[in-house]
Amino acid sequence: MLKNKRVIVVMPAYNAAKTLEVTHAEVLEQGIVDHIILVDDGSNDNTAAIARTLPETTVHVHPKNKGYGANQKTCYRIALEEGADIIIMVHPDYQYTPKLIPAMASLIACDLYPCVLASRILGGSARSGGMPLWKYAANRALTFGENLLLDAKLSEYHSGYRAFSRELLQKLALERNSDDFVFDNQMLAQILWLGYSIAEVSCPTKYFAEASSINFARSVRYGVGCVLTALEFRLARMGLIKPSRFVGAAVPAA
Repeated sequence: MLKNKRVIVVMPAYNAAKTLEVTHAEVLEQGIVDHIILVDDGSNDNTAAIARTLPETTVHVHPKNKGYGANQKTCYRIALEEGADIIIMVHPDYQYTPKLIPAMASLIACDLYPCVLASRILGGSARSGGMPLWKYAANRALTFGENLLLDAKLSEYHSGYRAFSRELLQKLALERNSDDFVFDNQMLAQILWLGYSIAEVSCPTKYFAEASSINFARSVRYGVGCVLTALEFRLARMGLIKPSRFVGAAVPAA
């Protein structure tokens, strides 16, 4: 099923030196990943130096911090250039277990779904896994509103653990999206605009000191961005604004 598919894991990294090696090792332990691409977004620690010592890994460094969205843009561009058929984003902070990689890749390899999200909400263990109450409440409220505006039924839009088919990524105008955290949300809105289905698998939640997280102020800004993205989608669907973000391919088909 996967033997004719090139599976590449992309890691958008920022100050991940303490958790990179354990995450990387667990990714390769799954036995189906052909290569790993790590993009270091101007880290202040030795993330890039450690990454260069790891096997089956291409390392790209942004000389200065460009933002989480900009990091992903570089990740996906390089993955497509290196011939990926299935692209899986795994954060190197070890908050998400790489053990879900085979399941996520299989859903795409079988042509069941072009996009798979690892949901912290499915399974009901988000709070017991350490998700702060305010984050859980914000996640649920935002997801409810986004499902209404985007006409979808996802359990959450805010997981950073995602898998995509090559064909899907080539159809998304990713360069039109933000360089900040709301990039994640804008990407899903683009996928839904094009009429693609999004699958979800249940993912254990792990919160600990080394896991990356944005503070309350940035979370508020992210939440506002999510709402504005969903409103943009709805207004474009109603014909009240031009759907510029949602139309056009960023990468030509190979």
